[in-house]
Amino acid sequence: MSGKTAEDYKALGNQSFASKDFPKAIEHYTKAIQLDSKNHVFFSNRSASYAGLSEWGKAVEDAKECIRLDPQFVKGYYRLATAQLELEEYDMAQATIKQGLAVDSNNAPLLKLMGTIKKARKAAATTAAVAAGVGGGSSSTTAGGNTLGGAGKLDQATSRELYDLEVQYKQSIREFQSVQVDMNKYQREQQMADATLTELEASPAVGAYYRSVGKAFLKSTRDNVMDHLKDNKEESAKKENDLTQKLKYLERRMTSQKQNMRELVSQSR
Repeated sequence: MSGKTAEDYKALGNQSFASKDFPKAIEHYTKAIQLDSKNHVFFSNRSASYAGLSEWGKAVEDAKECIRLDPQFVKGYYRLATAQLELEEYDMAQATIKQGLAVDSNNAPLLKLMGTIKKARKAAATTAAVAAGVGGGSSSTTAGGNTLGGAGKLDQATSRELYDLEVQYKQSIREFQSVQVDMNKYQREQQMADATLTELEASPAVGAYYRSVGKAFLKSTRDNVMDHLKDNKEESAKKENDLTQKLKYLERRMTSQKQNMRELVSQSR
């Protein structure tokens, strides 16, 4: 037994990260997570380490877990959006930043990153149009926000099919953003329930307690209030899990839609 705590491994990870020894940093942060899997900072730091190795997929997963553990931790949104930008998932990156700005509307790093994403998106659109040899014709937008050059040269049937795919993709993006909002709500509910339960556990068992029922308050006992909070927390956790699965499904669907659009344009050139 090394006797090291999770915070000890975090400190070692920070040292390795500062030295740009990202594999070693990941190793230390992983050990910290094994000792304390509820600490959002450990996942944030490991996400940054994966980013240092350009392992963007893993950086995304850790950033998502960081946000799940603490939806109020703005740096988690920055980590996630940065990785999504590198994966050219421009729409999802912008959606992530909007989620972060809902927590801190004046966060300078997020606002700056939003500008970077818009520039990258525009540059990708221009590059795609030039590569496709588009000369003033209309162009079609991909799922990630790139332009699928060549739409101006497509026949009517193909153009219509491409348009339908784009409409479906944009609907998927809206669904994705809506699910993210709902998921954050249930995460906040669980955090509030945990904080209230902690306070109640330290309070005397006797005496009058009240819990909200709509806009009214119902007199109850401490134990009844705690049972009610635990039931609500369990229900919120179940809904969060359902939404997590839906987010994964929507991500797969958007990836498929993006690929279908690219293949359609490629086959029509």
